Amino acid sequence: MPKNTTHFPILYALRPVFITFLLFLAFAACNETDKIEAEISKIPVDLNLVRFDKEFDELVPDELGNLKEKYPYLFPAPDSVWLAKLTDSLQIVLRTSVRNEFSDFDREAADLESLYKHVSYYFDGYKVPRVITLTNDVDYRNRIIATDSILFINLDNYLGGDHEFYGSFPRYLSNSLSREYLISDVASAVGNTITPGPTSRSFLEQMVYYGKLLFVKDKVIPFETDAKKIGYTEEQLDWVQQNEDPIWRNFIENEYLYSTDNRLASRFLDPAPFSKFGLELDIDSPGRAGRFIGWQIVRAFMEKNPVSLDQMLNLSGEEIFKKSNYKPKR
Repeated sequence: MPKNTTHFPILYALRPVFITFLLFLAFAACNETDKIEAEISKIPVDLNLVRFDKEFDELVPDELGNLKEKYPYLFPAPDSVWLAKLTDSLQIVLRTSVRNEFSDFDREAADLESLYKHVSYYFDGYKVPRVITLTNDVDYRNRIIATDSILFINLDNYLGGDHEFYGSFPRYLSNSLSREYLISDVASAVGNTITPGPTSRSFLEQMVYYGKLLFVKDKVIPFETDAKKIGYTEEQLDWVQQNEDPIWRNFIENEYLYSTDNRLASRFLDPAPFSKFGLELDIDSPGRAGRFIGWQIVRAFMEKNPVSLDQMLNLSGEEIFKKSNYKPKR
């Protein structure tokens, strides 16, 4: 017997029991997750997916009227504008790029179906929208547009970070313009439609709001990595995970939590090349570190409080924070 066990014979004897108990809890949690996923997989979802980008790309000018009749809400401009798009050299290059990158949409269609199964499970009465893919002149601020009945996916924003169309964009932005982030962006758009906005201007409230959106992703796209959910590379995710404790201490020491200083959003919440702590480590950090912290607060709350996803989304950031007993990983 190791020499230190003579001082704690009871604890040493109980170690195997304790380890067995932890394994039992982990096994029970996995079984519960598997059970939920099995239920979700049985939810019927009839995905109504329209590849408008392909239909317009293959359009013969004389048939423009037929396409307008089929999708009247997609043709607000005069016919001359759309006919010009068909022959414009830049538009042809754009459509060719989309056609080459998205010659098939099978993987995304399967992921969308899974996403909407999960949304339907957690939000009773949710109506799955019609999904329409199109191009929108690389309007990266509107990559995904969600309405009550239609979800628009602008495929020209997912051609890969090195694509020539994104050459003038800052790297932190162009990196996210890749097909691998498409489903995560859809989940963000869906989350925005079902998550109440922040109840105050405090930094804490805004952090927790973004944490709620990311926790929704935990539930509706569990098949995606945490890096994809938050829009990071794996290296960026590793950085915030390794530095969670100093990030949190910086927020506490500078008394940011209840501050209503609008500049904190641009420093720690908005898309940016890095987070702005005012320290030498800034250049190594990814942007939106505050969103990551908000995410961990919400995760800690949900681990400790028996509430539904819908109930949590309607709680204030203050209540979630206080009941989370959040402690960053060291």
